[in-house]
Amino acid sequence: MALAREDIAFIKEHLGEWLVEVSLGKPPAVYEIELRERMVRVEEELKHQRELMRQGFEQVEKRFEQVEKRFEQIDKRFEQVERRFEQIDKRFEQVDRRFDELIKRNDRHFLWLIGFITTIAALIIAAGKLL
Repeated sequence: MALAREDIAFIKEHLGEWLVEVSLGKPPAVYEIELRERMVRVEEELKHQRELMRQGFEQVEKRFEQVEKRFEQIDKRFEQVERRFEQIDKRFEQVDRRFDELIKRNDRHFLWLIGFITTIAALIIAAGKLL
């Protein structure tokens, strides 16, 4: 069932009045004041919520700064450990060189000993032939 143009015009004319009647029969001025008061309360609550969010973000930012400082401390410790490992590597290199020197010296002594034993053996053989 379609509405006639007169019906639509009538509804438009009286819609405001009906809305006022639905709002507990308060006159439009009182209703408008209540709406403004509600809007003020809503704005104040929004402002409060914004402040709480800002505080929350500041706390999160502080926590990130603390975590960042902790990471910097860990980086410094790793650098110290790395320097210590470099020192240990140098010490191992020194020990390796020392072992190489000892091996070379022992090789010379061993060769000298073999030469000495060979000479003694040759002398004994030679002396055995003379006798």
